[in-house]
Amino acid sequence: MATAYWIVTFRSISDQAGVDRYAAAAGPVIKAHGGRVLAAGLPASAHEAGLSQRVALVEFDNLSAAEAAYRSADYQATVQYLVGAAERDVRIIEGL
Repeated sequence: MATAYWIVTFRSISDQAGVDRYAAAAGPVIKAHGGRVLAAGLPASAHEAGLSQRVALVEFDNLSAAEAAYRSADYQATVQYLVGAAERDVRIIEGL
């Protein structure tokens, strides 16, 4: 089975404290579901139509694990910290 990834971009952040609470809570939950945060933060550079916005890349062993982690009640509870604090684009893709 191929690995799978969450690719998360923050379209806007209106409350950094909410994002910080999310990050502190989400890290252990992601790890508990077998996820590995490979990169997170602002890009070193952006090219073509790229935007300089916060991004995260999280790896999972397979697509079903990535989907299950995202849909889990404990992860969704961490997402509540972002309500009114940030807008995100979350994509789950399978590795090659």
